[in-house]
Amino acid sequence: MEDKRNIQIIEWEHLDKKKFYVFGVAMTMMIRVSVYPFTLIRTRLQVQKGKSLYHGTFDAFIKILRADGITGLYRGFLVNTFTLISGQCYVTTYELTRKFVADYSQSNTVKSLVAGGSASLVAQSITVRGIPEGQGVVAFGQTKDIIRQILRADGLRGFYRGYVASLLTYIPNSAVWWPFYHFYAEQLSYLCPKECPHIVFQAVSGPLAAATASILTNPMDVIRTRVQVEGKNSIILTFRQLMAEEGPWGLMKGLSARIISATPSTIVIVVGYESLKKLSLRPELVDSRHW
Repeated sequence: MEDKRNIQIIEWEHLDKKKFYVFGVAMTMMIRVSVYPFTLIRTRLQVQKGKSLYHGTFDAFIKILRADGITGLYRGFLVNTFTLISGQCYVTTYELTRKFVADYSQSNTVKSLVAGGSASLVAQSITVRGIPEGQGVVAFGQTKDIIRQILRADGLRGFYRGYVASLLTYIPNSAVWWPFYHFYAEQLSYLCPKECPHIVFQAVSGPLAAATASILTNPMDVIRTRVQVEGKNSIILTFRQLMAEEGPWGLMKGLSARIISATPSTIVIVVGYESLKKLSLRPELVDSRHW
């Protein structure tokens, strides 16, 4: 008899693709609306010099709210919605890569590592960037002005400022997150009662994996943000300047905001994504799975 603690991963071939994409777009938009304020606060903390304006995550939240109200927490959101396409490309690449790697290795860790890194590479390569999330309206005003000023200042290259730094940040983060997510979920499945719904410890595993990945990749995330915001072209020079101005602790700026934002957002993402896959499961497979 099947052990109900065993988590059955829904793979690409198990999905009804039409349902997967229709539900997926709606889910992605809802997630972005719910987590964007945390992303904005993290970015503000990372780009400020020392503690010139904000003294921490909560302080930044209060000051932005007082100065601009709720709308201030969504500055630049319209620009961010352009990444919906890259989000769909990310999940598609992840699932297809898992299927491809399965022909060479049955290790879930290997499949997750390779698929996570590959998905991030594709998503970052098609994401137009000139400024990071949370900085749009502060720096340039309306969305159309952002596009005009980037084109005028740097041409098409300006939309890919910080591209290499982004790859060095997001590829390791994604490649690390997926194996740790499955690892934590598996370990928790043995600690929880057999009848405990899988979605419960999957929801817990997501933030644990996000915190692990954030700690490992935050230094590069700080450098990436500065490269994009300050218009620098050298990762090495940006690193040296940061170390000279703020020392090693400068590499950990925004970490608490990143973990705080990752906790609720990752729970939403994990529950949403796992639910999406279950809703998109081919009809003949529904009754054969324990959730």
